[in-house]
Amino acid sequence: MNQQIVNQPVDTRKPLIEVRDVSKRFPSAEGGEFTVIDNVSLKLYPGEVVALLGKSGSGKSTLLRMMAGLMPPTEGQVFYRGRPLTGANPGVSMVFQSFALMPWLTVQQNVELGLRAAGMDEGQRSRRALEAIDQIGLDGFETAFPRELSGGMKQRVGFARALVMQPDVLVMDEAFSALDVLTTENLRSELVSMWAKPAFADKCVCLVTHNIEEAVLLADRIFVLGSNPGRILTEVHIGLPRPRDRKSTQFENIESNLFEVLTGNGKTAGKANPTAITPLNTPIPEASVGGMAGLVEMTAAAGGSADLTELADNLSFEVDDLLPLVDAAQMLGLLTINGVNVTLTQAGKDWASADVLQAKQIFAHQAVNRVPLVKTIYTALKGSQDGQLREDFFRDLLRRGYTSSDAEEQLARAIDWGRYGELYEHEAHTENLILTA
Repeated sequence: MNQQIVNQPVDTRKPLIEVRDVSKRFPSAEGGEFTVIDNVSLKLYPGEVVALLGKSGSGKSTLLRMMAGLMPPTEGQVFYRGRPLTGANPGVSMVFQSFALMPWLTVQQNVELGLRAAGMDEGQRSRRALEAIDQIGLDGFETAFPRELSGGMKQRVGFARALVMQPDVLVMDEAFSALDVLTTENLRSELVSMWAKPAFADKCVCLVTHNIEEAVLLADRIFVLGSNPGRILTEVHIGLPRPRDRKSTQFENIESNLFEVLTGNGKTAGKANPTAITPLNTPIPEASVGGMAGLVEMTAAAGGSADLTELADNLSFEVDDLLPLVDAAQMLGLLTINGVNVTLTQAGKDWASADVLQAKQIFAHQAVNRVPLVKTIYTALKGSQDGQLREDFFRDLLRRGYTSSDAEEQLARAIDWGRYGELYEHEAHTENLILTA
């Protein structure tokens, strides 16, 4: 691994926030519990930007909300300035992906919301709000309503509403993911410029992201979280000066190493997989059969091996946008990954060159043997009296390990994959899964 990923000496500074041995579990719909965060510890110090980087299911947003005091941990403790949190963290302000603006309030009124809730008098909160609006470049729009603003302007209001509270820690939950590329680039640059000002020397920013490049561009330290449940796989210290050159060798090396950790190929990729592979600990990635086919076909066209960064550039995407497709194809045994290079297996080569019927047969074989939920559904249908089972049967099983929405997504993907492989059919009006004859 790159030398940037190392064990660091113990930090003697006093943290603003400390997360100590925290786990978070939620009750499942059918009894029992499922674990979202498992035994996580970290510290946030003044004067730094920290990124929580991970794929879906890593519990990044849950961890952020526990640090903000919006939900308590099941086990462990969160501390603010050395004191255990028992409610909302008074030193934290949040910026959300969805802007979360009140449509009936003006820009200034939205920015003043937190100050009003804190009981600040009208004159003082007006002065503070106007200063924050000016700071984030929206002066002149104080009386505008959210419907009059672009996405980037709405997010600026979100930043102003957080900054006006003068927090010790500004937490950002995928704050740029709903914006277009140019707006995102502009806001990132402005955040870096703002961070360089003396007024922020004793503050901390903690951002949640699934975007590797964004994490390396902005953060001083990156905690990489694994998924299902969320655990810290490694801590990365970024020693690059700002503004950062994303084309530099050092920057690209750090990106490559982070990609390896996220895809499970890094030397510090965390604990071994559980011995028992089940649908509850091996979720189906968020990928369609068509998406996987596109990735496999492009890799085949490149001679059976391809650099993911080059593929992403050719598609005008970022490399981490391809991660769900890579994870899915890897789960199915269609390709292997080494760093940012993917190589087709024999099954992947056969699938890429097969006709439609053969492709379905190859996919069905790989899915039954390598995808636990597909195997569970197929085996249960084969063992049923008439080759049919209600989808609720599988939904109830999944809810023992997933939230209701995640269970629905897992079942939907398993149905799509099984239907493509002609392993089983889904009858919508009866909500039955039916074994294909």
